Amino acid sequence: MTHDTDRRRSISDAARLAGLLEQVGEKRDAQAFRALFDHFAPRIRSFLMKRRVSAALADDLTQDVMLAIWRRASSFDAARASAATWIYTIARNAHIDHYRKAVRARKIDEHDPHFQPPDQPLPDDLYERAEAGQSVTGALSGLPDDQRLVLELAFTEGLSHSEIAERLDLPLGTVKSRVRLAMNKMRQGLGEWK
Repeated sequence: MTHDTDRRRSISDAARLAGLLEQVGEKRDAQAFRALFDHFAPRIRSFLMKRRVSAALADDLTQDVMLAIWRRASSFDAARASAATWIYTIARNAHIDHYRKAVRARKIDEHDPHFQPPDQPLPDDLYERAEAGQSVTGALSGLPDDQRLVLELAFTEGLSHSEIAERLDLPLGTVKSRVRLAMNKMRQGLGEWK
């Protein structure tokens, strides 16, 4: 008799927990979530501690799992799994995800060039860049407006010749000619052609 009573109680508890989870998913029922939290949080923490997780990490992961339950309760399907199975799967996955992140973090090579700050330019380099910028600005300002406009659209907005032609309502050949003329004048103005 006791075995049948325990079995009926277990089925009743499973149905109650599934119902609470469905209430959270459908109605965002805070009282139902509180009941789930009171039931599962200590059990999840114990489950994690048995997996050799520190007490502090078990507390953090338990909070993460409970938050995931709140957020994803609407995806719970009682036909596919019991509430406990669904929740412990979330807890197990949270533990695995944390473990994988920790392993990846240990594998990061702090000497990898990608993690090093870029070298600071030398004062001479900064001066040369500033001079070059002034030279380019001067050369641009010396161009006729129609040539300067096509260069600005090409280099500052990254438009292709055909996109420039469409935007300015010009024939493609005209745009190409203006770009070519402008580039030639820029080279001469910058002293690249002598």
